[in-house]
Formats: sequence, structure tokens, C-alpha cells
Amino acid sequence: MARIAGLLLAAGAGRRFGSPKALAVLPDGTSFLRRAIDALRDGGCAPVLVVLGAQAELARELAAGADVVVNEDWADGMGSSLGAGLAALPSTADAAMVLLVDTPGIGATAVARMSTYAEPAVVAVATYDGRRGHPVLLGREHWADVAKAAVGDTGARPFLLAHADLVVEVPCADIASPEDIDTQGDLPSSDYR
Repeated sequence: MARIAGLLLAAGAGRRFGSPKALAVLPDGTSFLRRAIDALRDGGCAPVLVVLGAQAELARELAAGADVVVNEDWADGMGSSLGAGLAALPSTADAAMVLLVDTPGIGATAVARMSTYAEPAVVAVATYDGRRGHPVLLGREHWADVAKAAVGDTGARPFLLAHADLVVEVPCADIASPEDIDTQGDLPSSDYR
């Protein structure tokens, strides 16, 4: 069985949201950070590594049970956080399950479905009615190339586009909601399933 590390990107300042989304709370009182950590852990990832940046010390308190790396270059964009996270993963992991803190509609069921594809050479992306989203599963063999290609706010996108022949698309629309929460108005009015 493949060893899958969870990699949660939660370093941004959340300018449009009004505060770092790592500190945001859902209507049921659960923090975005806790929801995402639990989704990765309950979906079969161990360890779970959280990349923090803006207000990292406050967010660290919410990351109990996860390993934390602080990306000092978080203001450079998601690409630097992805690179910092991949560099900090244990050498024993075969693959990394990458999730964004502002996608609370993605839970453990989607992570578990994606986990079935894990192996060192895999590149798999969750899809929602034909649109690519998160989580993204990156086999260890690709970590260095993904980190090299990740600049600004693009994350793994340049790597995925350049290596389209490698990407396995995994339909997840039946079990998750891919919307990211960019503003306070995007918050759901009720809890996620």
C-alpha cells in the first residue's frame, strides 16, 4: 500500500476574504484549517503537513495533529508554498495529496477516492463535471519538477499542462464541492456534508 502524505496549503493573507483563510471559520464553528486537516487525515494521509505563512503563529494553534512548515516567502504566491511543502515532506512518502485550505467542500471521501491512485509515478487530479480541481495527487517522482514549475499563484498548473499525458482525472463531483471560498460572501449558509 502506498504511503501518502497530506499537503495542505494555507499560507495566504486572504486579502479578498479580509483575513487569512487558515483562521476562517465555517457556520458550524469548525475552522477551515481543522476541516482540511481532518479531510486529509481521515482520507488516509499520514503525515499531514500544513504550510502556513500570513499570521502563522495564530494559525499554528489551529493545526494540532499536523506538522507545520512556515513559508517565509508566502507573499510570493501559492507556488512558493507548494515548493516549501514538497521540500518538507518525508522521504518515506510515495505521493503527496495536495489540498487548499479554502476548499472546505472537499472532505475525506474525495481524499480517499484520490488515494486509491497513489504511487510514486502518479499525477492525478480531481474533476468536477469535467473541470479540474483539488485535491491533486503528486507522486514522489514528480515533486522536484512540480516545485520548479510552481511560481507565483499558479501552483502545480504549469507542470500539469506540460505533462498532460501523465494526468489521471478522477471524477469527484458526486462526493465533494470544489468551490473555493474567496470572499466572506462565498461562505456556505449551511454545513458541508
